[in-house]
Amino acid sequence: MTLTRNQLITLAACASAAILAGAYIFQALGYPPCKMCWWQRYPHFAAVAIAVPALGTRGRFWPLMGALAALTTSAIGIYHSGVERHWWAGPASCTAAGNGIEGMSLDTLLDPAADAGHVVLCDQIPWRLSDLIPWEALDITMANINAAASLAFALLWLAAARHSRAGR
Repeated sequence: MTLTRNQLITLAACASAAILAGAYIFQALGYPPCKMCWWQRYPHFAAVAIAVPALGTRGRFWPLMGALAALTTSAIGIYHSGVERHWWAGPASCTAAGNGIEGMSLDTLLDPAADAGHVVLCDQIPWRLSDLIPWEALDITMANINAAASLAFALLWLAAARHSRAGR
């Protein structure tokens, strides 16, 4: 079965929307996002928005922009995965090394009435797939899922761009 350009675009945009829905469901279940989790969401929002002009026009520009958005969030997911596993350093503002409280005043931190928010560290893993399925090989995090899935979404966008060039 060969998908048309518009079907590929719709599938890629719906996949980004599903990732966003999953992120918000996790958030509602008590897994607040860290800074890098938020950074991974922004390109998904862009990909969903890019689908509108991509579906309404011909050409490769918009599908290539969708692929760029998907590749961007995949790259952030790969970076975040490495930070979670302590393979490399992450931003000081959201890691244990930076104490995760950069930019907060002492008064804000000590004032119980102030809404300083809950600091979520980027180098901590709050959820793993192995939490659901107790199998060591499933040590997969939300950042890992986003990195791999978004790479697949980029391939959908690139296939749509290829269809655009071929006039299909």
